[in-house]
Amino acid sequence: MRFVPAIILDALLVLVFAAIGRASHQEDPAGFLLTAWPFLVALLIGHALAALLGGRPRRPWSVRWGAIVWIATVAAGMLLRVVSGDTAQLPFIIVATLTLGVFLVGWRTAAGWLRRRRGASSTGGSLAGDFSATEATEATDAPGPGREG
Repeated sequence: MRFVPAIILDALLVLVFAAIGRASHQEDPAGFLLTAWPFLVALLIGHALAALLGGRPRRPWSVRWGAIVWIATVAAGMLLRVVSGDTAQLPFIIVATLTLGVFLVGWRTAAGWLRRRRGASSTGGSLAGDFSATEATEATDAPGPGREG
């Protein structure tokens, strides 16, 4: 159940992406679900893939998890669009890749930064105490010394 909040937030961001895209092309914003559905299905595939891949820590709010979800959402979303008879022109692929990257990885990056900042401020400005430097690195799943990339 710890995955549910991340899935909900990611799904909301995919819906925002679709609504903004439709509005920017003067299309009926009410039809944003037509644009969003392939990416929502792909998002669920991405979360399932992230959950099944090995490696620790596996946290749905980590940058590593977000990167897996992002790549799967873009790739499978584009494939589903094409298979369903829609288009996937290069400019759309570029915009979708960048926007969904900012959305799906961005909130996780910000959350990791806030966790590290909160940990540093609660220990008098250092990473000592209950929040170690190792945990700070794990908060974003960034590769570091002695860790796999």
